[in-house]
Amino acid sequence: MELSKNFQHREAEQKWYKHWEESAYFKSEPDDRPPYTIVIPPPNVTGVLHMGHALNDTVQDILIRRAKMLGYNTCWVPGTDHASIATEAKVVNMLKERGIDKKTLSRDKFMEYAWEWKEKYGGIILEQLRKLGCALDWDRTAFTMDDDYYAAVIRVFVELYNKGYIYRGVKMINWDPKAKTALSDEEVIFKQTNSKLYYVRYKIDSEQEEYITIATVRPETILGDTAVCVHPDDKRYAHLRGKFCFIPLINRRVPIIFDDYIDMEFGTGALKVTPAHDINDYNLGLKHNLPVIDTLNEDGTMSEAAQLYVGQDRFAVRKKIAEDLRTAGNLVKEEDYTNQVGFSERTDAVIEPRLSMQWWCNMQEMAKPALAAVMNGEVEFHPAKFKNLYRHWMENIKDWCISRQLWWGQRIPAWYDVEGTMYIAHNTGEAHIQYKNKKEALAAQYPELRQDEDVMDTWFSSWLWPMEVFDWNKNPDNKELKYYYPSQTLVTAPEIIFFWVARMIMAGYEFMGDKPFDKVYFTGIVRDKQGRKMSKSLGNSPDLLKLIDDYGADAVFHGHLLFILH
Repeated sequence: MELSKNFQHREAEQKWYKHWEESAYFKSEPDDRPPYTIVIPPPNVTGVLHMGHALNDTVQDILIRRAKMLGYNTCWVPGTDHASIATEAKVVNMLKERGIDKKTLSRDKFMEYAWEWKEKYGGIILEQLRKLGCALDWDRTAFTMDDDYYAAVIRVFVELYNKGYIYRGVKMINWDPKAKTALSDEEVIFKQTNSKLYYVRYKIDSEQEEYITIATVRPETILGDTAVCVHPDDKRYAHLRGKFCFIPLINRRVPIIFDDYIDMEFGTGALKVTPAHDINDYNLGLKHNLPVIDTLNEDGTMSEAAQLYVGQDRFAVRKKIAEDLRTAGNLVKEEDYTNQVGFSERTDAVIEPRLSMQWWCNMQEMAKPALAAVMNGEVEFHPAKFKNLYRHWMENIKDWCISRQLWWGQRIPAWYDVEGTMYIAHNTGEAHIQYKNKKEALAAQYPELRQDEDVMDTWFSSWLWPMEVFDWNKNPDNKELKYYYPSQTLVTAPEIIFFWVARMIMAGYEFMGDKPFDKVYFTGIVRDKQGRKMSKSLGNSPDLLKLIDDYGADAVFHGHLLFILH
């Protein structure tokens, strides 16, 4: 206690950080010294500092200060990510508090409110980094929705489209009913969940009183069934070849199909096929030419196509339909069942597989040099064990769903004429020139073009971070980009190795012809005594800012350093 009386950490830390900034100790300009560059993993503009940030930023600060003492020209670039889903949710909540419904606003008006929110709250986390004492070059602060950064994202989209990598098409996607947007596979968190397995019998279309029983954890999707499938070698159902059955409650007549995809040991060996709401069912539907019936609205309520429970929430319907199936004599039994359920990383809503028109980026060619760079050591991973995880993902890479049904973000640079013809351009003026050149007479009669409503996935901007913070798009030959790129070390968490690390490496080779960094240091996860990851939801994470207020940034930093060394 004597120490705390004599050393007033708040006053001392504020005094010295102000002195460091005013003396430009953290400022960097290219010179004849070797550079040591780190670009900060841009925290969400919605965020506040937590224990994970403190660990990550402590490691970066140690590396930067050590390099400075060794004589390097150090440059640690700060900035924030616009975080489409999270920020839009914050703005919508702000509007609700003012009695305003987003649906009543034009896009431009909504964006005015979004920028108002960003200007008021978006810099909080950067100020907290100052409070932590981080040696950041504040003159270089970047934001992924800055005008120049926005233009870089549009350029990349146009170039990849012209190269044939970006395309538009209807596919099964992960749908977040709360945020009302598509998500990539990497934005879905699977959790073990206690569910119910419902055994439901479907009447066979025959003169005899005969039924086929299926097992499902999602009885509400029965209303979208377009077939029942069994294995060709399953003798129990051989006599049903060429037969039909009726969907309970709505009496839709659907075929009984045979496919070796079926696991004869699961449930009853008979599978309900709902092409609109399951990726495997969708593939079966394509193979067997089945119709697709989408029974869910974008908010997770039942659609008109469901015929029953229209407008009611999917989970409320799950309970109701089970009771109605029981009353109708179709529910055979229920069993407790543990399964993996996908949740939205951003909103924690249960994901719905959904057929949707989206924009996609084919990643296979871009993945090749990025995979080779890590496997041959050109980009070093520490710990090296993450190379195997990276390799597995890159060798099995899927097309990236890059569109999001939001307004806050970089808008898809696609325009459509009245006939639906699409024009990909850097801006509206360029799109109109394409239109007039292609359809002069139509353009004279109908001069207006309609721009695509969607925006790009936030990661489609942050994968350009190591190069665009040094003005790659506007001035690709500038001395700073040549001096600071590639950076020396990236410090990040292993859970974004796919979201961000892999994609930055791909973008680096695609647009710079070089790696974005020499080394990647993956931090550990800050856990409690029970080994659980610290999080707000579990209530096991200390308040970082209160720790700094109570004990000082030095004490917090040293605590994390001991954690790292341990």
